[in-house]
Amino acid sequence: METLHVNLGSQSYPIHIGADLLTNLPAFLGSAESWVVMTDETVHGLYGQVLMESWNHSKVHTILLPQGEDAKSLTTVEAVLDRMLDLGVTRRSSILALGGGVVGDIAGFCASVYLRGIPYIQVPTTLLSQVDSSVGGKTGVNLSRGKNSVGSFYQPQGVFIDTTTLATLPQRQLISGLAEVIKYGVISDYAFLGFLETHFADLLQLEDEIMRHVISVCCQIKARIVAEDEKEQGVRKILNYGHTIGHALEIVTDYKEYTHGEAVLIGMHVEARMARELEMIDQEYCRQILSLIERTGITVDVKDLSIQDIIRSMEKDKKNRDGKVSFILPSNKGETTEVLLTQKEACSLLEML
Repeated sequence: METLHVNLGSQSYPIHIGADLLTNLPAFLGSAESWVVMTDETVHGLYGQVLMESWNHSKVHTILLPQGEDAKSLTTVEAVLDRMLDLGVTRRSSILALGGGVVGDIAGFCASVYLRGIPYIQVPTTLLSQVDSSVGGKTGVNLSRGKNSVGSFYQPQGVFIDTTTLATLPQRQLISGLAEVIKYGVISDYAFLGFLETHFADLLQLEDEIMRHVISVCCQIKARIVAEDEKEQGVRKILNYGHTIGHALEIVTDYKEYTHGEAVLIGMHVEARMARELEMIDQEYCRQILSLIERTGITVDVKDLSIQDIIRSMEKDKKNRDGKVSFILPSNKGETTEVLLTQKEACSLLEML
């Protein structure tokens, strides 16, 4: 097992990465009066029994969450909080989030607001959540006009990444996770981008050594950025590469057409071309980014969607400043720059692509 650390002073916590962690996870957990395992039906069916077989705690409750991005709502949160009250969960209890990004976001947000905050840990089971959403303490749910418009920065007590769970991950979810993996190469580590190009086939085959290295590098980058800027006032903004367009695509399609990762892949593709159009990167580097994204097999063509609708969906984006839309665009190999555009400027630029 490899252990990394997110250094946040009194809120610091470890990230454990290894195979078969679920089989002995309870041995690593701290004490709690009771535990609430939040998961969804699919993950519970795959790993619920594996987790519980080694857990001798007398009070472990399970709450099954709805599946899908549209489950990230205040309606879901209210139902979960009511259930926790019914179970007698106290401030001495803890939450264990077992699942992908949706489960982690809902569980973390519920932990942050229930009785003004109780401890929780992240046990991510998808590639996307293992390399990104489980680390950093971003929690939240969606409103109809904005992705993650309601949320909090609330750090977990720890993150436990069991790489074995990737073996049951559907191919579509694996591809979705690669969005965040590729993102790290573009925003912070050009050598890592080259590694991904060389070992892309190994990634798709879930080659163990390669996957552990990829997860470790991504977590190291995320941990460093979060330690430097926990509340996204500065450098943490670079993690939003691909997300301005990606979130807009999710909103205009009511979260039904794309997974989050698919939307981000398309967003990174579009935003790399925006950077090229603005002469922030040269043609060779732009082509390198686009080629790696296209190797995922995802359809990047969104011409059937209205550019006006996409622009309008950005109006309430929480990253906007001074009435302008914030884009994180590639500006050099392994580097990005924030670019603020008016809606008219963004629309004109997108129409040229």
